[in-house]
Amino acid sequence: MTVRLAALLALLVVFAGCGEEARVQGLVDAAGRGDVEAVRSLLADGADVDERWGDGRTAVTAAALGDHVEVARVLIAAGADVDLQDSDRNNPLLVTGETGSVAMLREVLRGDPDPDATNRYGGVALIPASDRGHVEYVRAILSETGIDVDHVNRLGWTALLEAVILGDGGPDHVEIVRLLLDAGADRSIADRDGVTALEHARERGYDEMVALLEG
Repeated sequence: MTVRLAALLALLVVFAGCGEEARVQGLVDAAGRGDVEAVRSLLADGADVDERWGDGRTAVTAAALGDHVEVARVLIAAGADVDLQDSDRNNPLLVTGETGSVAMLREVLRGDPDPDATNRYGGVALIPASDRGHVEYVRAILSETGIDVDHVNRLGWTALLEAVILGDGGPDHVEIVRLLLDAGADRSIADRDGVTALEHARERGYDEMVALLEG
């Protein structure tokens, strides 16, 4: 093989690699934009549905972050692994706990996600949904999955504790406390200082929560 031919082959390898990288980046980018037609086209062109950006983000996680439900549907139907996590420990299920999108949650459930996956704080999807006041999401994830209602994150908090500590004591957080208790949440679990959800509610003057937690 001549030096010139070897150099030409090396360039072809580089260009081929660039083309593959473009497909990968294009898929994640298209999913993040909600461009379902581009996603379908890239998949048909051979893009790997589970390929990642440098931070580990997959196309289906990008779709979840943008709440692009139809895009997620296409990717999951194509076999996307919904349990893959990026460098921020995001995956589609964990993202829905933050956004509160019930439609996206139900799409992700088609991919049979692991409900025990944890985010950067060591919490399952139920925990951020509870502290952010996503009532319908909490209702859905409790009734449609086997998620652990008493999971304790790295801060030492359960969903019940976060609903009281980080909530505002208003109707949404009161309803979430009710839903968690109805799902069997253990009201005796205390934070790292030994303070229970009931004691936090009393301290904050959240009378409706106190009544539920005393019941």
